[in-house]
Amino acid sequence: MIELYESQRAMRNMRKAAMQRGVVAILDVGSSKIACLVLRFDGTDPSEDGIGSLAGQSGFRVIGAATTRSRGVRFGEIATMAETERAIRTAVQAAQKMAGIRVDHVIACFSGSDPRSYGLAGEVEVRGVTVDEQDVARVLSACDVPDFGHGREVLHAQPVNFALDHRSGLIDPRGQIGNGLSVDMHMLTVDAQAIQNLAHCVKRCDLELAGIASSAYASGISALVEDEQELGAACIDMGGGATGVSIFIKKHMIYADAVRMGGDHVTSDISMGLQVPMANAERIKTFYGGVVATGMDDREMIETGGETGDWEHDRRTVSRAELIGIMRPRVEEILEEVRARLDAAGFDHLPSRQIVLTGGASQIPGLDGLAAKILGQQVRLGRPLRVHGLPQAATGPGFASAVGLCLFAAHPQDEWWDFEIPVDRLPARSFRRAVKWFRDNW
Repeated sequence: MIELYESQRAMRNMRKAAMQRGVVAILDVGSSKIACLVLRFDGTDPSEDGIGSLAGQSGFRVIGAATTRSRGVRFGEIATMAETERAIRTAVQAAQKMAGIRVDHVIACFSGSDPRSYGLAGEVEVRGVTVDEQDVARVLSACDVPDFGHGREVLHAQPVNFALDHRSGLIDPRGQIGNGLSVDMHMLTVDAQAIQNLAHCVKRCDLELAGIASSAYASGISALVEDEQELGAACIDMGGGATGVSIFIKKHMIYADAVRMGGDHVTSDISMGLQVPMANAERIKTFYGGVVATGMDDREMIETGGETGDWEHDRRTVSRAELIGIMRPRVEEILEEVRARLDAAGFDHLPSRQIVLTGGASQIPGLDGLAAKILGQQVRLGRPLRVHGLPQAATGPGFASAVGLCLFAAHPQDEWWDFEIPVDRLPARSFRRAVKWFRDNW
């Protein structure tokens, strides 16, 4: 726990140094693509203002952007180090070339890696008349951390609600008068190897890791509008190899999870069902795919194409209705898994239950209607917020996590390691199960 705490603090300090130098790279390591954006900062660090100033446009613009096909990443996790390293190098070098500047620091995000959410609570007496930094550090260190198991690391540990005496829902209690300070905190743990592999890959590319975040969190920051983040919404980020699920309320993420399925699984179903190579299956899915069949689709024929050299085999056609028949069961399966995650999180207890679909695989026609049927909520398709200088090619839903990571880099929410917690006060592990505190608190 202590090494992790120190390494997260070291990354935070590196981020500050990179921002003072004025340039930092954003790296979204996905299963189907690796995206790199180069940001230039204007020297003001908006995160100095206090706790959790989220989104907002000030402070930076995108001066370089590049994507490359991801290799060596499966289910959102690194499977082959050398191939992933090559792909990261390719994307970073192309983005640097466009920006015309060398980058030393990157902030990265990844999906998958078996995320698990915990709700923690802590309480202390305020020492002085008003709440100060030390009181916040003490209340965070008073949180009772569950035993999250060997081989796992904490990726995010964010205070999501402070209460002073009987006043709850405080965003920043510093400077306020009171006696008893309590906090609710959301902690996200992931498989430690996933973080270590990513850090190792980045280092092998001669880059310094100045921050790391979960893709589900980054997508939520960019695809949910302010009201949704405030009143309660879920962001479903459908990527190639994994589908991220995050729930926000009061502008904080209070739950995250991942389903180990995504758009690539739909492509491989098409490849097997129609007996065509993966590249053809991807093209057929992109141009003709869908999940809702109409009477017209029996008559619309699609050339499958192929490279076997057998002319008869390669010039087959299938109807669009057949294609939809192959795609729909897999998409339904992914959405059913998402539904199970939302139910487990107690999503039904939130005041507003908006669901926003984003990510590259969310572009399948008819998906929002099918999702509304299965998830039983208001569903909309979300594109990332506009950020200054973003090229048109990088404004689609497939860039939600990359754009969210830009906002995270410019305005990080306060986390555990941002306060001077005495090392001996770092929480001991306890076996008490973390409570689903937001069911009671909202």
